Amino acid sequence: MPAPERIPSRSLTDTELLTLLTEGTITVLGQVGGASNAVLHCTVAYEGEERTCAYKPVAGEQPLWDFPDGTLAQREVAAYEISRATGWDLVPPTVLREGPYGQGMCQLWIDGPGSAEDAPSLLALVEGEEPGDGWKAVGFAEVGEGKTALLVHADDVRLRRLAVLDAVINNGDRKGGHLLPAPGGRLFGIDHGVTFNADDKLRTLLWGWAGEPLTEEALAVLGRLAGELAPGTVLATRMAELITPAELEALRERVAVLAKSAVHPQPSGQWPPIPWPPV
Repeated sequence: MPAPERIPSRSLTDTELLTLLTEGTITVLGQVGGASNAVLHCTVAYEGEERTCAYKPVAGEQPLWDFPDGTLAQREVAAYEISRATGWDLVPPTVLREGPYGQGMCQLWIDGPGSAEDAPSLLALVEGEEPGDGWKAVGFAEVGEGKTALLVHADDVRLRRLAVLDAVINNGDRKGGHLLPAPGGRLFGIDHGVTFNADDKLRTLLWGWAGEPLTEEALAVLGRLAGELAPGTVLATRMAELITPAELEALRERVAVLAKSAVHPQPSGQWPPIPWPPV
C-alpha cells in the first residue's frame, strides 16, 4: 500500500509564527553538536500547526565575563526585534518563553537549499590579491604550509544589509556558519547571543564594505529606526525588557553615528576584527 501523500504545511504570517513559537508545545528531538552553549533541535506544535525550531535554554548558557548582564537568550530576541524593525527580516522569528528546560530562546528553524548545488556561494578563499568581480575582500588568511589566500565574501545586497544590522546590534560573532541561505532567495543570520554590548565589540566576516558609503536604503532604515527607538516608543519599551539601560542608550548612539557618518564602519584596531573560528 503506497504511503499517504504528505500535505505541505500552509504558509503562516509572522504573527502566526510568533504565536506558534510562544504558545506551542515543544518536543526535543536532539542536541546540536559543536555549540558552546546548549542548542536543542525541536518541534513546536500549536492548534494543528507544527514547525521545527531551535530552543536555547538559559540554563545551558556559559557565563561570559564581558556580557555579565541579562542572558544570551534575551539578546537573541533583541536582535530579532531590531531586524524586524528594519523591515529586512534577516533574523528568523524568535521569542523568549518557558520550555522543557526552563526559560530560553525559541527560534524558527531555517531549512537551507535542497542540495549543495542549490546553495549560493557567499564566502570563498581565492588566490591573488584582488577579489574579482562580484566579490569583496575581507583579508588574508593562512591556509597551511606557509601559504595565504584572500578571504572574500559575495558583493550581495542581502549580506550588505546584514552588515548594517550587525553594526547596529554590535554583533561580536558574525561567522560564516551563521549565514543561512533559504529557499526563495532569502538569507538569514542566526546566533546573536553576543550582541548589544555597550562597548564596541563588532567582529565579523563582512568587512568588505568597510569605509564605503551606506546605501540610500540603509540610510532610510537608520532614520526610521532612530525614531522607533526614541524613549517611550513600543520598540524602545520592548528593548528595555531585553537589554540594560546603558546598552539601549549605546544602541541609539550607534544608529545615530552610522546615520551621521553615512559609511560602513571600519575595524577599531583594538582587537582582532574577525571572530575565531571564522566558520
